[in-house]
Amino acid sequence: MKHQARKRFGQHFLSDSAIIDAIVREIDPRPGDPMVEIGPGLAALTQPLVERLGRLTVIELDRDLAARLRAHPQLDVVESDVLRVDFTALAQRLSAGEAALRIVGNLPYNISSPILFHLLDHVDVVRDQHFMLQKEVIDRMVARPATADYGRLSVMLQWRYAMENVLFVPPECFDPPPRVDSAVVRMLPLAEPPAIDRALYGELVQVAFSQRRKLLRHTLGRWLDQRGFSGHFDLQRRAEEVPVADYVALARQVV
Repeated sequence: MKHQARKRFGQHFLSDSAIIDAIVREIDPRPGDPMVEIGPGLAALTQPLVERLGRLTVIELDRDLAARLRAHPQLDVVESDVLRVDFTALAQRLSAGEAALRIVGNLPYNISSPILFHLLDHVDVVRDQHFMLQKEVIDRMVARPATADYGRLSVMLQWRYAMENVLFVPPECFDPPPRVDSAVVRMLPLAEPPAIDRALYGELVQVAFSQRRKLLRHTLGRWLDQRGFSGHFDLQRRAEEVPVADYVALARQVV
């Protein structure tokens, strides 16, 4: 029986074999890699991955799809909302702490940002991530300062990852086709990221971009005053004009 895509899960199933092959080449799975796939769906990407890996852990929320996947002898199925999965514990179970997780997936477009932020909490156990996302989201992830796409997502992820848009995926590669273009991003955790308070950094960035058209003295300036900040930071800029390194440096100064 054909599985009916469920809108509430943001399901669009990859069906183009040439694109699937191209994605697998970008991921470059090797036998024994501790890999986790988020949202395997109808296993279009799952099957070529597991053929190269030998074994694969998949996270699937849809119970009908999860039941199908359990029939595959080389898959370990975690039936769960990915936002509830403890990837640090999963890494310990899959690799006994000896190898970092490789995470891949065609992420549900309706909750892609929450998933990326959830994974940021577990980045210390991750070797790399390859995700298919709405191209517009990836454009924001990799954007440079003083561009229209540069925003909170750019600043929150770039302090911790080197990221690259590696593949364009048009709508006709899916069933049903989404109404947007897609792409594949490669995310490599930085080997020596700056040490900052993640929660404070997140609050700082959120305040900065809360009114992105205004000068920072109207938003971030007030937030800094409330914290008794006495250092130097140029507030005569808009949030989108400030490089990631400047936000990181500020977070390290704020108490």
